[in-house]
Parts: sequence; structure tokens; C-alpha cells
Amino acid sequence: MKKEKIVIIGAGFGGLNLAKRLDKNKYDVVVVDRRNYHSFPPLFYQVASSGLEPSNIAFPVRREIRSRRMRGVLYRYGKVTEIDMAKRELVTQYERISFDKLVIAAGTTNNFFGNDTLDEHVYTLKTVPEAIRTRNAVLGRLERGSIETDPVRRKALLTFVVVGGGPAGVEVAGALGEMKRYIIKKEYPLISRDEVHVLLVEGTGKVLGTMSPASSDDARKALGELMVELKLNTMVKTVENGRVTFTDGTGIDAETIIWTAGVAGVPFVLTGTDVRAGRGGRFTVDEYNRVEGLDGVYAIGDIAMHADERYPRGCPQVAQPAIQQARTLARNLNSGEFTRPFSYRDKGSMATIGRNRAVVDMGRMHFSGFPAWLLWMVVHLMSLMGMRNRAMVFLNWFWNYFNFGSPLRVLMRPSRLPLPSFRDE
Repeated sequence: MKKEKIVIIGAGFGGLNLAKRLDKNKYDVVVVDRRNYHSFPPLFYQVASSGLEPSNIAFPVRREIRSRRMRGVLYRYGKVTEIDMAKRELVTQYERISFDKLVIAAGTTNNFFGNDTLDEHVYTLKTVPEAIRTRNAVLGRLERGSIETDPVRRKALLTFVVVGGGPAGVEVAGALGEMKRYIIKKEYPLISRDEVHVLLVEGTGKVLGTMSPASSDDARKALGELMVELKLNTMVKTVENGRVTFTDGTGIDAETIIWTAGVAGVPFVLTGTDVRAGRGGRFTVDEYNRVEGLDGVYAIGDIAMHADERYPRGCPQVAQPAIQQARTLARNLNSGEFTRPFSYRDKGSMATIGRNRAVVDMGRMHFSGFPAWLLWMVVHLMSLMGMRNRAMVFLNWFWNYFNFGSPLRVLMRPSRLPLPSFRDE
């Protein structure tokens, strides 16, 4: 019998876990992604703060599909721009790919909440290239700030604004705070530690709002120990000419604004149907992750809006829901019957705020400090793909724990390339 063709958009946690578990004797499986590697978003901030090499948190997709469980999976390089439901085809910048069944697991991108002009003025952390760009910006500002003689210009160069008090924002601000407290004096003798200003801006009344009150309080105290200033109940209004203005009427001169405030589903153009992505660019799905109104189309992970009594606004946009949805969907597709509904099992939340500083919520349990930091490291190490990556990350963390002089604080910007003969990303 002719096998059905399942095309998966996205080589993230959801997409690759689904591809591993689908029955290759029953389906031809194709994975499409604009990047030929799987990356680990929870550690983007460590690339941005020179704690890890980009290659340590990325794993080639083509190497992964050589594994036993992925044998038979085909990878296609390209950015999906259109889903043609009439012809049942995907459109990339290079080709059209037909499908019998489609799984959308493309994840999220940055959300500026309607203020899209911010995209031109802030640094973001949704991809490895964005993390590298942020690292270069931070190191470049420190180098330029150390030789700047104009006090106004120097202050703007040495001011770092992090927007968003969720786990990503707290982790970025904590990493910058560690640089301020421990690195500046050792490596930038022409800069006083008091000249470096790290500001964390959050629109609500507390950081880590999705975690427990105890975690929020512990994170706030840890940020204070790292000399990070908090500005709560405030949102960014504009960013222009090196100046940030806030909704409370205040402003600050800053050359580096790092945006971690929100996410939205990766956008697609859908043709041949009236169905569109909903709020936040997410596709509404039923308990079997079937996209409402689209036959043979499923969505998993951050881009799926699966609501129930516990999560009326959808599951958290983290790795675990994507992994669990992939496993459930694979079982249903392999059996040919949708009899196993998806139910998210929350395994807990965690965030780190620098060395020996972390918070963990597991059910009704909460702990912080060194034990939480140790657990955070173990969980993130085991979540990385590839033994080499795990070993390299562990060695980097071990070295940095005893010696703050990271060899990765090198400023490397790409050289100008000749014009390509074809249109790329």
C-alpha cells in the first residue's frame, strides 16, 4: 500500500520528537526547517552573555536523522512562507512540497504587541544568530564605553535595558549583572563598576509572574545582589535615537535594549481556506491537536493553542508541552484512531539568576539557591542533543564556576559577503 506523506514544519522539540515516533512503515516523514540545525532556546542567553559557544547549543538536523529512530526521515531546507490547502502543498523560497497530512511545529518569534517599529531598535533572543548579535552588541558597548570620554555618550553606552520579567528576561539581566559585579573590574580597568547600569523592565508588579510568589521574591532578591535595577508596572513606549521612553512618562538613554517581553507564533500565509491563526499567532486545536477547520492538519508546541480547564489561555509555551503533544499525536497517528486525548503534565518551572542563584517550582514544592541552581544545570544538560554538546557545556560551566575569565568574550562580526546568485533568507 502507498504510504501517506506527513510533512512537519519545524525541527524543534515538538517536530523532531514527532518524527522519531512516527511509524516509518506507515508514513513517509518529511521535516522542513529554515535552519539545518536544532537549537536549545533556554540557553540562548548564555550565548548572548559569552558563557557558551553557539555550536554548543545547536545540533545538525541531518546528523540527527541518521539515528536509528529517525531512519527514513527526509529533511528539506527552506523557510515555509505559504500553506496552500487547495493543492495541499507547502511553499518555500526554493520549492513546493506536497503533503497528505501536515503538522505545524514551527514555534514562535518575537512579539512587539503591535509596536513593530521596535524591531529596528532592539536586540532579540529567539534564534542563535540573534543571540550572537546580542553578544557582539554587549561586548562592543563595553569596548567603546571604556574609551569614550564624553560622559553623556559613555553613560548611554554602558546602560543595558532588558525588557520583560519572565524567565528569559530574568536570566539575561542576571547574566549582565554577573558581568557588572565580577567581570568589569578584572577586564575593563577603565570602567568603574558603578558606571555600568543594568535595568530590567516589567509591565506587571513582579518578575517571574507565571511562577510562585516565593520564586518571584527570591528572583528579585538575587537580581538585587547582582546590582540589577528593577522597573515594575512599566512598559516600553518608544525606542528612538538611543533613548527609551516608558509608559509612565520617564525615559533613559541606552544603546542596548534587549527584548524578551513576548512571543507570537511564526506567521504563515494560508490559501485555499478561511482558517487563520488566532491570538498570538497560535492555531486553535482540539484535544487531539487537530487544527480546527483544517482537515489532516495538526499543530503542536508553542504555535498550538490547546485550552482546557487548567489552561484556559493555552498550555505554557515551553519545551515540555511540545514534547508531550508530539508523543500523543504520534501514538494516535500510528494507531490510525484518535482515541488518546492530550493532557499536559506539568513537570515544574525553573529559572536561573546567575551562579548559585536559581528558583524551582515543582508542584507545591519550591526551593532556591544552590540546590535549585544544581537541578537547573542537570535538567538543561540532559535536554541538550548530542553527547559532545553536553560535555562541552558541562566543561564550560565547570570552568566558569571557578574562573570568571571566560575565553568566549571575543568580539567577532561577520565580514561582508559577495552578493549570492540566488535569494536566501
